[in-house]
Amino acid sequence: MKIEPLFDRVVLLPKENESETKGGIILPSAAQEKSQMAEVVAVGNGMGPDGKNIGMYVKKGDIVLYGKYSGVEITLDDVKYVIVRQPDILAIINK
Repeated sequence: MKIEPLFDRVVLLPKENESETKGGIILPSAAQEKSQMAEVVAVGNGMGPDGKNIGMYVKKGDIVLYGKYSGVEITLDDVKYVIVRQPDILAIINK
């Protein structure tokens, strides 16, 4: 199944949290926070509700940091995605 976001929305695939600390302590899943880093899977066309093009700053494949309580979580084909609006993306992470 393919997701095509509308307007200024972006589909993200959250990155898995580390299950072990740098000191070697293994964290149970209940102790781990929700990841705020994700890979951009799909990007909308950048049109606002008023029909003006607002421009999209992210592209497919970018690694981004997004707001902790942003977006809507969905599951398709047993994969969890988050759909956010572009303003909810805080930064693009360059390696």
